[in-house]
Amino acid sequence: MSNAATNQDQQSSLSHTVEQLVAVNPYNPDILPDLENYVNEQVSSQTYNLNANLCLLRLYQFEPERMSTQIVARILIKALMAMPAPDFSLCLFLIPERVQMEEQFKNLIVLSHYLETARFRQFWDEAGKSRHILEVVPGFEQAIRAYAVHVLSLTYQKVPRSILAEAINIEGPSLDKFLDHQVANSGWAIEKNQERSQLIILPASEFNHPELKKSTADGIQLEHVARIFPILG
Repeated sequence: MSNAATNQDQQSSLSHTVEQLVAVNPYNPDILPDLENYVNEQVSSQTYNLNANLCLLRLYQFEPERMSTQIVARILIKALMAMPAPDFSLCLFLIPERVQMEEQFKNLIVLSHYLETARFRQFWDEAGKSRHILEVVPGFEQAIRAYAVHVLSLTYQKVPRSILAEAINIEGPSLDKFLDHQVANSGWAIEKNQERSQLIILPASEFNHPELKKSTADGIQLEHVARIFPILG
């Protein structure tokens, strides 16, 4: 058996064990070390389990002297990577205010605000100042770029190349490579406007093409309406 297969089996076993522990007795402080190890496993394997992380944060509330701020920071970073899900707010609610006032957590809260308000240029500027915290978690930048693309796709039918570059913090040949991948795999297209600058055509959806959104009335079949009339009579 290859090392990769062995590691995958170990990760699956650990995940299953933690899920059992959380299900049986989520308030047992004896499972705290297992949950902390599981956070580190999520980081190294680039997986995610919100329920297990919330369980750990609740245990920290009952055992504040055992809290690891390093583990808490990793939980919050993983929660940021899950946006647009509200995981960051759910986790933050379980973290004492005195802990939130520490510099690294204040920085993460600012980053969350920038993401929630789609202020991507400010986000990337601030993230650059917190690189020593964020680099610990593999896949962070890729996850945020996916979220930025998601937000743009809700807003734009055609997005200028400069807006996309700012949102995902990629320029030059790296952006060209990113665009080539999206065109080949995600249904994007590229056109040039009169100023010879590129416009990125995003896939149509009910969000950026309102005409694609069907009303509830449009979805009611005639036979369903016909059944209502005898009832009304």
